[in-house]
Amino acid sequence: MSGGGLRGRVQAYLAARHVMTLATAGDEGPWAAAVFYVHEDWALYFLSAASSRHGRNLARSARASAAIQEDYADWRDIRGVQLEGAASRLSGNEERRVRTLYGAKFPFLRGEPPAAIAGALAKIGWYKLALERAWFIDNSVAFGHRDEVDLA
Repeated sequence: MSGGGLRGRVQAYLAARHVMTLATAGDEGPWAAAVFYVHEDWALYFLSAASSRHGRNLARSARASAAIQEDYADWRDIRGVQLEGAASRLSGNEERRVRTLYGAKFPFLRGEPPAAIAGALAKIGWYKLALERAWFIDNSVAFGHRDEVDLA
């Protein structure tokens, strides 16, 4: 599979999904949490409360990994993306830009959100997971088949 073809397949896969499982580690041990995301090139953006377990873990160590996949009933259908990188909290112009990206993908965040969502958004932080490595999993090729994506 060519690098350009694989890169395009992974970008399309990321664009078509909404939830990633974010994995972090901290004093309480490893932790995984499902979060909505939006992507741009090889960065994934998500929001979360700094007080959440994964938020506290990211404050301690920026290292994180993620998995994005659908729920399959047959192992031969499994496809997904495994990712690793460094997370950072956003602010200023970058945060405002990502809020716009989020609004484009998640219509419930456009304009004036309902009071419950507005209250929740006031308590969260916006984060960037800058990808360093990525793999596309495709069991239709072979059981456990993975192709590493060239992110350069």
